[in-house]
Amino acid sequence: MTSEEYLGLKPCGAAPNCFCSTDSIEDSPDSNIPPFKFPKDISSKEDAFKQLYEVVMAYEPGQNGIDGGGFEVKTNDPKTGYMYVQFESLKNGFIDDVEFAIVGDNKDSNAVQVRSSSRLGYLDYGVNAKRINYLAKSLRAKGWDAPGVEFDTHSMYAEENALKSF
Repeated sequence: MTSEEYLGLKPCGAAPNCFCSTDSIEDSPDSNIPPFKFPKDISSKEDAFKQLYEVVMAYEPGQNGIDGGGFEVKTNDPKTGYMYVQFESLKNGFIDDVEFAIVGDNKDSNAVQVRSSSRLGYLDYGVNAKRINYLAKSLRAKGWDAPGVEFDTHSMYAEENALKSF
């Protein structure tokens, strides 16, 4: 497959430190998550990304013991439907990348693709799952269909990272 044929976010690799909604569930069941879907009463992707930006900006660094170094929105383009955020760990300053994107040009789609990934290391000790779950919960409170990472669907991730909860 060439880069022109692929419409989506960068796929996750083999390491259990990434989740991406454009990864194939058949090929990558441990890293695949469903896209977040904004409510039908939000009339445009611009309005959806404005609300998504508000949720990201309300994120609490240090929640659930992660991202204590804070975060920075590097790119926010509601017109194209894309946002890129860097989250930082407190102790070692590790940077994780989070992206949200409307992929393709289906004007009727309310799906926002999501990717959260560690840059370094093999394991992430649950950081990406906790981050996605926090953001998903905040979006669900605003009416979005935003599934999180669950043990029953991501048991290998939990096992490899020696996790008892997300």
